[in-house]
Amino acid sequence: MEVRVLSYFLTVAKEENISRAADILHITQPTLSRQLSELEEELGVKLLTRGKRKTTLTEAGMLRIIAVEGSKTY
Repeated sequence: MEVRVLSYFLTVAKEENISRAADILHITQPTLSRQLSELEEELGVKLLTRGKRKTTLTEAGMLRIIAVEGSKTY
């Protein structure tokens, strides 16, 4: 699991929209979607529920956010 992909996941979670997150990250939406799908496959859980206008975190996604945010050192 790459830190870069976790950063992508955090941005999507914050923006609640994959296209908007892709714009912020300066990558294409298909690339971001693929990276997120690969992360979900690697972890073996679905992290996001993708809707037409909004992307929301699943329970596993919320737990991953807590784990990532909790592991940051300041």
